[in-house]
Amino acid sequence: MDIKIPVDFEAKVKAASQVSGGGYPIQISATDLMRNFAYATLLVDEKYVESTTGVNGHEARKLKMFSLPTMPDSGTHVLGAVDGTLQWLATEEC
Repeated sequence: MDIKIPVDFEAKVKAASQVSGGGYPIQISATDLMRNFAYATLLVDEKYVESTTGVNGHEARKLKMFSLPTMPDSGTHVLGAVDGTLQWLATEEC
């Protein structure tokens, strides 16, 4: 898969070294950084997110996942919701 991020800083550094011959240091634009942060941000309904402590004690957000019921040992089933509760339903009942 070819992911195209808004600003490729590695390419910017390589291009700068060819022009100036010196390479580092290169100045990074705050706007470019924000474009990449915005691109990398996963938009999720807040009811599925909880605050937590991340790497080096920084504030972070964690995606809340629901628990799946235990899968049946045999038969053909689909995962469905009945009265707001997830459960495996035998295909004969669908």
